[in-house]
Amino acid sequence: MRYLIMVLLLLTGFFTQAQTKVRINHTAIYVTNLKASADFYREVIGLDTLAEPFRDGKHAWFKTGEKTSLHIIEGAIQKREYYKNQHTCFSVSSLQLFIEKLINRKIGFEDVQGQKGRFTTRVDGVHQIWLQDPDGYWVEINDEQ
Repeated sequence: MRYLIMVLLLLTGFFTQAQTKVRINHTAIYVTNLKASADFYREVIGLDTLAEPFRDGKHAWFKTGEKTSLHIIEGAIQKREYYKNQHTCFSVSSLQLFIEKLINRKIGFEDVQGQKGRFTTRVDGVHQIWLQDPDGYWVEINDEQ
């Protein structure tokens, strides 16, 4: 009888785990200047602000998808250097219009190799550019639909 109960418990756990789906909820970045970073993600990248529960002047939340968000947290002592391969990517409907916005704002961008003012075409035909936010985090913008 104990063996049967043990098997049933194990099977219940197995099936419950198999039905649990994991999805990304949010990404958080730690910054030196909340206002500069929030302005960048709102005004340059074009993300919509979300209400954040802390209301302490150290957090800003932005909608990045239907059920995903970017959390910006102020408190970093200094800016750091980041690898381009460690990045966040956003897709836009027109990369050309996005590039024009960057040029008008005098914000630099580059291709994956680091050539200023250039874009990369991936092997699947998607065009992409790279830029850095005020704290040096790399952001990829592409036109993947």
